[in-house]
Amino acid sequence: MAEFIKINGDTFEPFITEEQIRKRVKELAVHINADYAGKTPIFIGVLNGSFIFLADLIREINVDCEMDFFKLSSYGDAKISSGQVKLLKNLNCEVAGRDILVVEDIVDSGLSIAFIKNIIEKENPKTLKFVSLLLKKGVPKIDFPIDYVGFEIPPDFVIGYGLDYAQKVRNLKSIYRLSPQGSIKPE
Repeated sequence: MAEFIKINGDTFEPFITEEQIRKRVKELAVHINADYAGKTPIFIGVLNGSFIFLADLIREINVDCEMDFFKLSSYGDAKISSGQVKLLKNLNCEVAGRDILVVEDIVDSGLSIAFIKNIIEKENPKTLKFVSLLLKKGVPKIDFPIDYVGFEIPPDFVIGYGLDYAQKVRNLKSIYRLSPQGSIKPE
């Protein structure tokens, strides 16, 4: 198992391994491939966090598909959402009449995913579904389902595999969570 890591004085413990992620991404792709057989969906990644998950997921997809990206800001360098979602990059594709799959790294408060849903629904897609690697149990305040979920997790602060801490550590191959011991590494 991976080691504890320290970032900005905080200690993070191993949470979801690279192997667990790889296995779950393949399982999600099996479901998506079956659901979209004979269709050409557009996968819309939410930058920056989803890019690693989306890259791994799309390599497991065997239906014709397209890709585009939104870029939002709601965290800045903080560990919790600011509560304000800003659109930094809009879509370049036409979503009207198309099957759309929005791909997120994590659904936390639900603010970002609700913001995206509102934007896309105004464009009249044929279908709109959501994929998230992580879903914080009991935290999101949304009134619609996340159709494909990799892992349901407790409301912990997590990093790695695309998830950042002040724009750093996205490159970790596993996911780590803030240790309950805070800045003290257990012996």
